Parts: sequence; structure tokens; C-alpha cells
Amino acid sequence: MNKIIILLLFNSIFAAGGSHASPAFSLYYTVPFIGILLSIAIIPLINHHFWEKNFGKISFFWSLAFIIPFYLLVNSFSEVIEVFLHTLTFEYIPFIFLLLALFTVSGGICLKGSLVGTPMLNLILLVIGTILASWMGTTGAAMLLIRPLLRANEWRVNKVHIIVFFIFLVANIGGSLTPLGDPPLFLGFLKGVDFFWTTKHMFLPMLYVSTVLLILFYFIDTYYYNKEASKPTSTTDLKTIEITGKINFIFLLAVIGSVLLSGFWNPNYQVHIYGHVYMELQNIVRDILLIVITLLSVKYTNSKVRSENGFTWFPITEVAKLFIGIFITIIPVLTILSQDGGSLQWIKDLCYNDMMYFWVTGFLSAFLDNAPTYLVFFDVAGGNPEVLMHELSSTLLAISSGAVFMGAFSYIGNAPNFMVRSIAEENGVKMPSFFGFIAWSFLVLGLTFMTYSIIFLM
Repeated sequence: MNKIIILLLFNSIFAAGGSHASPAFSLYYTVPFIGILLSIAIIPLINHHFWEKNFGKISFFWSLAFIIPFYLLVNSFSEVIEVFLHTLTFEYIPFIFLLLALFTVSGGICLKGSLVGTPMLNLILLVIGTILASWMGTTGAAMLLIRPLLRANEWRVNKVHIIVFFIFLVANIGGSLTPLGDPPLFLGFLKGVDFFWTTKHMFLPMLYVSTVLLILFYFIDTYYYNKEASKPTSTTDLKTIEITGKINFIFLLAVIGSVLLSGFWNPNYQVHIYGHVYMELQNIVRDILLIVITLLSVKYTNSKVRSENGFTWFPITEVAKLFIGIFITIIPVLTILSQDGGSLQWIKDLCYNDMMYFWVTGFLSAFLDNAPTYLVFFDVAGGNPEVLMHELSSTLLAISSGAVFMGAFSYIGNAPNFMVRSIAEENGVKMPSFFGFIAWSFLVLGLTFMTYSIIFLM
């Protein structure tokens, strides 16, 4: 799931401090993860009001459904605490702190003016968001532009497709050109992949996929635009556009700087947390900086700006509560997947060529955390960054594009997907259900990715 947008700067379950052996999980321990996914998919369909009031409790329930059997397996409270802290400090805290900072900072920038949601204006906004996503992260670009896009199309009855394509392009595919764009690429950077390797090798694939989707979007949006019973009398007037909360652009640069700091600065100093869990100093500094930036954005952004922007804390609250359950319950899935000869070895054995690396990495990234999924197949392909960047560059391209592109396949494929959906629903857009969104993905993305894999990876 890559969830997760978002620069997952930690070395995940596979590279964090400590060298203790992984527990011997059987496939039964994956049931809580399947349970939380099905809960996200089904409960809102049955009783949406119940879901909105209780999604945090449901996430907590499935977390306990893994933690209690895990304790019975290892019979060691300290080992349970150690694994929990490992997930918390190396995965969840960096993930949620970065999302919180980007969500707060971007939500403090309000783009106002006479914007009327025509197919051409919507296309321009999607193009801008797709370009920005690689340089300010998919979360930053999505949170910056989703509210102006919603306001511009407020008058329209048929607008669900606009938000769906926004998730495809701005919240996912647009983040494929730099390690700043999406968590898997940053993990590759930390593993030794050159910063601009993705820019060079992912440019044409991203250009192809984005162009196909943007052309398709324009025709679909034009069709629905023509179906509108009444058209607005006003038109977009660029002279009326005004940006308030400009100080947050400085904070946005500070967020990017904090992320890069933890990638380039390595003082070789670890802080002992508990047991075998250690945290690198640069990661601690990064997380502290992100919290400070968040607080500064709240303090120095006029509350009127956030009000005019329709800003609420619900989307980040929903992501925070659901994804801690996902991160906890996904532990046995990723542990089994990372083990040689484990119960899921057959999945890795499917990667017998570059095209299969793309589809297998991508499919798992759509429903698991795309950052550790990327690491699993990075290691399956040999794990040597120099070899992967040169002799096996097409394989690394397949893994990278699969992890980033297919985060668009489901709401949990990348955290910005969830936040965009929540913001759209807050603004009265009836978004597709979990399975409904996947149906959109298969119809729109399936053929696009199929042609991409044939053209670039055969």
C-alpha cells in the first residue's frame, strides 16, 4: 500500500536497528490483515454511519486479533513490545508525521478565484498536479490541489470521474520521477540508487502512462460535461486567482528539506529505544522537524484561510487510525513474503522476467505497503544497486514502476488516495466504494498498464 505517499524514510522491517530473528508465522496470522481490508471494503457499504463512528475501534480490534495470537506464539511479552515498537518507530511514526506535515501545510494554502470546472481547466489542474507530485510528494500535490479542483466543479452533477482520475495521476503516477515523489523510490535511494536514476529511467514510462490517462480523462470529462443540464454563465478568469497562506510554501520547502536531510546526512549514531530496537539520529531529527513544521503552520496560518479552504482534520484522523491497524496486521504478511522458502515463496517465483516483476510488485503494492513490497522485490532481484541501475536497469524499472503506478489501484494503495476520498466526500461527492474504485482501476488502468508493460518491459 504505499500507502502510503510519502517518503517512508525508514528502512522498514528489513533494515532497522536490531538483528533478532523473525517469528515463524504461518498463513493463519494473515487473517487479521485480510479482516481489516474486508472491513474497509464492506462495512461502509452496509452502514456508513456506523463506520464513520467506529473505524478506529475496528482498526484496534483487528490489531488485537494479531497481537494476542502473536503473544501466544512467542510467549514473550517483551518480544511483542519489541516488534510493536519496531513497527511504530520505523514505519508508522515517520509515515504519519510526514503525512501530517504535508496535510497541514498544504491545507493552509488556499487557491481562490473564478475557476469554472470545464474539461480544459480540469485537464490543466491534473497536468499541474502530476508534474508537482514528483517534487513535493504525492501527498503534498494532492492536498494542495484537491480543494481548488472540488470548488471549481462544485456546480457539476457528474464529477466522480474527476476525483478518480485525480487519485490515479496526482496521488500516485505523478510521483514517479524522484525519490521525493513516493516512498518506494526514496527507499531505493537509501539503498544506493542514484537520486536522478528514476528521473532518467521513469520519465518516458511516466510520460506515456500520464498522457494516455490525461487524453482518456479529457474525453470522459467532455462527455459528462455535455450531459450537464445547465452550464455556469461565468468562465474561468485567471486575473481573479489569488493564493492565500503563502507562508506555507516556505513550510513545504522545509518539509522537503527535512526529508532530504535524513537521506543525505548519516552521523552513524543510534538511539536505543527498547530491546533490539534502535533509531538513527537523522530519522529522529527528521521526525522532530516535521512536528515543528506542522505546529508552525498551524500557528502562522490565519484560521480564516483554512476555513475558506474547507480544511478539517477528519481525513488525517481517518488515515492515522486505520493505517496503524494496517501496519500492525501486515507484519506477518511481509515477514512471510520476505523469507526465502516461506509459504509465499511461490509469489516471488512468479518473477521470472521484467514484465512479471512489474505485475507482481504492482499487484501486491496495491494492497500491501508499497515501500516494503518494493524492498522485497529489490532483494529478490539481487539487492545490488549498482547492478540493478546498470545491467538490470529494466528490472529495477519494472519494480519501481510497479510499486508506484499500481498504488492507484485501490484506496489503500497509497495514503493520499484515502485522504482525497475523504475530502471529496466532505464536499458532497459520492465516491465509489472500495470495490467500486477497484472496478474503475481495472477498467481505466488495466489496459493502460498492460500496454505500458508490453512497450517498455518486454
